[in-house]
Amino acid sequence: MFKNALKQFRVLGILEGSSLLVLLFIAMPLKYFMDMPEAVSVFGMIHGILFTVYCVAIIYAAFAVRWPFRFTIGAFVAAFIPFGNFILDSRLKLLETN
Repeated sequence: MFKNALKQFRVLGILEGSSLLVLLFIAMPLKYFMDMPEAVSVFGMIHGILFTVYCVAIIYAAFAVRWPFRFTIGAFVAAFIPFGNFILDSRLKLLETN
């Protein structure tokens, strides 16, 4: 259960982080340079849904993997820092190999 929950969380983190990259570097330029605000509406909603699921997944992973309280709080803080989930993923990769 430990490895499976951690792997699922890491995959979700990569998806959520990638949705932010798409939103910032594809949808936002389309909105402001090509006058296509629909791109931000669509990708913003996708990112919002993935972010919400990611926050719920932090809680699930904290119980499944038995993270210490400080690590769980750190995961939440990393979720609100742009690209923080990629940094968290590198730490989780070390946990997964152990």
